[in-house]
Amino acid sequence: MNTRQRKLAWILGALLLVALCVLPFMVKNYRVFQFNLVLVYAIAILGLNILTGFNGQISLGHGAFFAMGGYAAAIMMDRFGLPYWSTLPVAGVLCFGIGFLMGFPALRLGGHYLALATYAFALAVPQLLKWKLIEHWTGGVQGIVLSKPEPPFTFRFLGQPLNADRWLFFFTCAVTAIMFLLAYNLLRGRTGRALVAIRDHPIAATAMGINLPIVKSTAFGISAAYTGVAGALGAICVAFVAPDSFSVLLSITLLVGLVVGGLASIPGAIFGALFIQFVPNVADELSKSAPWAIYGVLLIGMMYLMPTGAMGLLKGAWARLRPAAAPDTKSPNPALTPRRHPT
Repeated sequence: MNTRQRKLAWILGALLLVALCVLPFMVKNYRVFQFNLVLVYAIAILGLNILTGFNGQISLGHGAFFAMGGYAAAIMMDRFGLPYWSTLPVAGVLCFGIGFLMGFPALRLGGHYLALATYAFALAVPQLLKWKLIEHWTGGVQGIVLSKPEPPFTFRFLGQPLNADRWLFFFTCAVTAIMFLLAYNLLRGRTGRALVAIRDHPIAATAMGINLPIVKSTAFGISAAYTGVAGALGAICVAFVAPDSFSVLLSITLLVGLVVGGLASIPGAIFGALFIQFVPNVADELSKSAPWAIYGVLLIGMMYLMPTGAMGLLKGAWARLRPAAAPDTKSPNPALTPRRHPT
């Protein structure tokens, strides 16, 4: 990245920061709540992307990790009175451990077999949350009702006060930025190259000395940890958890967001989260009688227009609009330079 590109990146980052600071005061509370869920889903989709997009393991069970993270945060806040921010690392560590252990049995499975196994996991967890032996902790069918955390200070901007939803928006933005930065540093380094090598050619990766069981299980654990943190954030923002809120449809919805945003793309998680949060509302406004039919048509249309996801479309447009690099006339092509043979 040259100096001009670096300056442009800093300017765009500053403009984005200003926009995020002003945005919650320009819309109503319900829109702020929706934007909070967009950030929550973006973290969950990013976690699924680490497993599926970068490592090639298909999962239909990440809704279960989302539920575990949400219930972990809710139990710690409701039963033990812990502050909301302290529940996020605990939920992440808990889901990492469960995901890492699940990664070892998944080593013998691949493709649609792994997808089916994780699908069964997503089916089982909501039912286990209703189990009578743990009903004292989970609240059973009724779930757990929480209180949204109040902001540590208050002020008014553009005629709007800093209430709980707007404070949670800033808090969720900070957590999202940290999670995306960690994923960026992870995936651009040695671990990221190992994940991609296993996805593209596992036999060659093993020949290069990559420990497949450890790396694949670690990828499963990191992906589960991201989804668990997202679930904890979702429980804090919604202020309610119940087993029926984490059905199999949630796992499929996260996979839809992953495909729409773009596989193996970190910023694509944002586009995928925007899609799964707002497009169902648009479909409901277009047709009250058959909203899911409209949603399916819109999804098929987007897959037809963007077969590689939103980020694939943007990268293709950038490649077409970017001016071609000027040929370097100073350094001749060594392949065209005549060789002198010693006489």
